[in-house]
Amino acid sequence: MFERFFPDDYVASTYVIPFEKLYKDGYRGVIFDIDNTLVPHGAPADERAEKLFRRLGEIGFSSCLISNNQEARVKMFNRNIGTHYIYNAHKPSTKNYLKAMEIMGTDRSNTVFVGDQLFTDVWGAKRAGIRSILVKPIHPKEEIQIVLKRYLEKIVLHFYKKQRKQADI
Repeated sequence: MFERFFPDDYVASTYVIPFEKLYKDGYRGVIFDIDNTLVPHGAPADERAEKLFRRLGEIGFSSCLISNNQEARVKMFNRNIGTHYIYNAHKPSTKNYLKAMEIMGTDRSNTVFVGDQLFTDVWGAKRAGIRSILVKPIHPKEEIQIVLKRYLEKIVLHFYKKQRKQADI
């Protein structure tokens, strides 16, 4: 029942994802959510985010940000990053996941999505046929509508972890 929301991978942070291994495995594009995936809500890109995007470029990845935020927010974050971006993305609609791949010159088979929310980020990526990596939110302070969704996410993640545990047996 909840499988449609299950990520392909679930890790503690964007900053522990083994991007070199993903590249070796054939991935060439990474689509990122911004808030609570790369930085706390509303924060500009920090040194850690800037370093990550330099590293991705050195590895050979194309990247794109897709955010449900307005352009001013996304543009502010991207100022020192300098990657492609799509704002007002209407996730979980698949339209802008597909547009991001078109911009990067990648396809479903070689693109991975990284985000912190199941019902927007991961579900949209799954519907678009893209590998999804769920990360734990960076900061607990969130907008009220997200706080409410987090309660439902806990239920889905319980069943996700249970399924993963059974698969490991």
